Amino acid sequence: MVQTLVQVLCGTGFTFLMTTLGAAVVFCFRGAISDKLNCAFLGFASGVMMAAAVWSLLVPSIEQSGELKLLPWLPPAAGFALGGIFLHLADKILPWFQANGKGKEAGTKLLVLAVTLHNIPEGMAVGLAFALAGQHPQNPVYLASAMGLAIGIGIQNFPEGAAISLPVRQSGHSSGRAFLAGCLSGAVEPVAGILVFLTSAAVVPLMPWLLAFAAGAMVYVVADELIPQAQPDGSSNIGTIGVMAGFLVMMVLDVALG
Repeated sequence: MVQTLVQVLCGTGFTFLMTTLGAAVVFCFRGAISDKLNCAFLGFASGVMMAAAVWSLLVPSIEQSGELKLLPWLPPAAGFALGGIFLHLADKILPWFQANGKGKEAGTKLLVLAVTLHNIPEGMAVGLAFALAGQHPQNPVYLASAMGLAIGIGIQNFPEGAAISLPVRQSGHSSGRAFLAGCLSGAVEPVAGILVFLTSAAVVPLMPWLLAFAAGAMVYVVADELIPQAQPDGSSNIGTIGVMAGFLVMMVLDVALG
């Protein structure tokens, strides 16, 4: 059991490290970021999050629903809707989001929350994979699969870390604070991995719902905040190109490493 726990910590620690490295991209930019570059970054973040919502969250939710003998569309649809409703209520009700009004500040807070929610089921997935490997020590395929999953999610987390820190930096915060926001969004993965390792039997039936919930939250913040900010006046297609590039990069990573 101790050996499996160490494996969970190493696997989720790697995914967290990759998020941190991605967030560190913010230090490559000194001073203010130009408006065009900011639109490109916001568009790129939007594309990354939309692709992650589909291939990292909704597709696994559909697959796991079938494996659990549930209606393949029910947990993904219901979880997706609940994720969007949750972000909507957070935007409208929670004083923390409204403390500085609408605009970039509120949008970046929603962005951090959405990606953090997305990282929770990813950490759970890695923890569950290593827990299954620990239950089948005689079969090395389980351990190899768990390691492959951790590596794949870790590589995907690199652009996600940048997708957090760059918009936070552009919203007016320092590079250090933007980097910290990116790091914290990934810090939930080791915590989630340990929790699912300790309660794997109880968590498995909830995974399709949790994955879809995170997807709904991500798509909400993309549609409500990021894409409008990436196209502030509609006179440039820089934001659109960023969306396409981000979606393409994340799709390739998800499919190639999935």
